[in-house]
Amino acid sequence: MIEQFSDIVSRIEWKDGIDLFVAALLIYQVLLLIRGTRGWQMIFGAAALTLLYYLTKVLDLMAVSLFLDNFIPYFIFALIVVFQTEIGRGLAQLGKGSFLRRFASQPEPVPFDEIVLAATTLASQRTGALIAIEREIGLKSYAESGIKLDAYLTYDLLVTIFYPKSPLHDGAVILSGHRIVAAGAFLPLTLDPYLSKELGTRHRAAIGLSNETDCVAVVVSEETGKISIVVEGEITRGLDGPRLLRLLKRHLQPKGRSREKDAPREEGAEAE
Repeated sequence: MIEQFSDIVSRIEWKDGIDLFVAALLIYQVLLLIRGTRGWQMIFGAAALTLLYYLTKVLDLMAVSLFLDNFIPYFIFALIVVFQTEIGRGLAQLGKGSFLRRFASQPEPVPFDEIVLAATTLASQRTGALIAIEREIGLKSYAESGIKLDAYLTYDLLVTIFYPKSPLHDGAVILSGHRIVAAGAFLPLTLDPYLSKELGTRHRAAIGLSNETDCVAVVVSEETGKISIVVEGEITRGLDGPRLLRLLKRHLQPKGRSREKDAPREEGAEAE
């Protein structure tokens, strides 16, 4: 037995080690991608179906095997449709790798004070607002659904856009660095049935966009005047100016990203 093991080891080449490492890395990334999503539950169903398929081959169950042979191709296609958001997010994450990021141009820093001042002013007036701030993944496709502005980001311009009688106040403002790319943009709504009924269209649009991209969204509720921030599908509500500023810096400043998961939750804020 020892001789057989030695023989197997002697046949292993360096490229086999690379092959195993890459395969393990891909499996790990897929598990990270579906963790916390509906795919985490559905993967067990897919595993059970795969096990059943091989059992029918071993036990020579002709009827069941014939059914599965014709059903599985459609099942794979259905999985691609169901997980299109997760697949798109995974490809986007692949493009965000540190190696590729070295060759990407760095955008101008976001003027946090202008956003915070506008959000608090709109909140005091109970004027609804939705601001999507671009990070690594571009928001160009969503900006195309609105009115292109390409204007320098200022407090006055943000407040003017969301003025109730403005034709652009119902849509979202999309920011890239220090510029307002577009206003009046339409964003995808989340279909999560477990969200609080208190969350309106703006909150659901912010969550929907943050599920598909890595953007940071700031929402001002028209009904309650509360300020919220949405990152990766997680919403934190009931923010005031200083807490909103700290969260924006934590998620948008390059040095703050590494400490994002370790930072304590802001006191006095509600999370959904």
